[in-house]
Amino acid sequence: MQEPIRRRKTLVLAICCMSLLLVSLDVTALNVALPSMRRELGASVAGMQWTIDAYTLVLASLLMLAGSTGDRIGRRRVFTTGLVVFTAGSLLCSLAPGLGWLVAFRAVQAVGGSMLNPVAMSIITNTFTDARERARAIGAWSAVAGLSMAAGPLIGGLLVDSVGWRAVFWVNLPVGLLALALTLRYVPESRAERPRRPDPVGQLLVIALLGGVTYAIIEAPAAGADSPAVLGCACLAAFSLAALVPYELRRTDPLIDPRFFRSAPFSGATVIAVCAFAALSGFLFLNTLYLQDVRGLGALGAGLHMLPMAALAFLCAPLSGRLVAARGPRLPLLLAGSAMAASGLLFAAFSAEASDPLLFTGYALFGLGFGLVNAPITNTAVSGMPRSQAGVAAAVASTSRQTGGTLGVAVIGAVLATGTAGGADFVAAARPAWWIITACGALVLAVGAATSGRWARETAARTARRLEPASRKPSPAEAPPRA
Repeated sequence: MQEPIRRRKTLVLAICCMSLLLVSLDVTALNVALPSMRRELGASVAGMQWTIDAYTLVLASLLMLAGSTGDRIGRRRVFTTGLVVFTAGSLLCSLAPGLGWLVAFRAVQAVGGSMLNPVAMSIITNTFTDARERARAIGAWSAVAGLSMAAGPLIGGLLVDSVGWRAVFWVNLPVGLLALALTLRYVPESRAERPRRPDPVGQLLVIALLGGVTYAIIEAPAAGADSPAVLGCACLAAFSLAALVPYELRRTDPLIDPRFFRSAPFSGATVIAVCAFAALSGFLFLNTLYLQDVRGLGALGAGLHMLPMAALAFLCAPLSGRLVAARGPRLPLLLAGSAMAASGLLFAAFSAEASDPLLFTGYALFGLGFGLVNAPITNTAVSGMPRSQAGVAAAVASTSRQTGGTLGVAVIGAVLATGTAGGADFVAAARPAWWIITACGALVLAVGAATSGRWARETAARTARRLEPASRKPSPAEAPPRA
């Protein structure tokens, strides 16, 4: 590769990684600030859940729309718009006068964030066309996710203890502006050869599905599972799911192409992403509250306690990328699932909170597992898919991550709220939540083993052959075959 071309590709990768750092750092740093925000704003556990889930819910709902829009009207155009909206939303969050305003501004942030990660991954996929080169680039991308885990709690803790929780959002301003300037200067514009048509009905059904499920889970402990609002949202989610699948099967350009899921590795990556990020969000939510509310640590102290987890996530992410490039996704997935399940088991069955050695061992195991899991998810999602649909494929993987994060906070928070409302102390109330995190790790292991063998690779090859001709020879009458 000529040196100027190599430098240009590296610079494009660095700019895309800056956008990932923005989105990921915002979540990990904010978790450390939750107790401080709760005290200042007088919020309940459900209120703290909404500060996280308002962001991840909107993000998950709009990622596929953003990915397909970038493929259609221009990836750099959508990416720069996302940087502007995200940076402006961060400024608004830092000025929020109350919890309701903060939740609303977090949603604004998420609208911008939805235009960053899937479009950035599409830019990377179209920049690094060689499979091994792309796997290494995705390894670097995953390392940045690990870096956000390492830097987020420390930066968030330092800012909260020295300035206040609002400063957590100020960090996004210079990074966002720098990424915007570099994007306008160095990232080339690109589009899909055959742009996908908008799917507004599918988009509304996805929003109703995710929103209904999240609201029902978060509000059920306080309002009651039989309250009209909770029952109504649960019914709305069920109806949306029942309508979404047949509707998307009939469309020529569906928001979620059902044919993608004929690939066992792609389907497995979707399930693994949901489980891994549900475990991560639940893990961070529980430990942030435990370290500050039960142990009485400050925000910085809590961040330092979680450093073993963050450091191992950072170190293992690029290693996972190299393993995927050299040997495929199977080994990193098996190691990741085993480590995450073992970490959850230490808390669920052996009361790791009561012993510092066990506590830090649990943190280290979880960081090891999460550091290994991200690269195979991303690589499996985009490998084998036509580059014209790279934005949509990457967006499905990103949507799965954010959906997992949303459900993790909703379910773990609801379990914790139910336990504490019943009079249990924090550790006892959190025990069922740790079993859920253990189950998520076990599912990563089981699904990773089932969808990374020879049979699974054959289904991926067949799916790619079916998709590629359709992307080259569109027809107005063409519709995806029924699953």
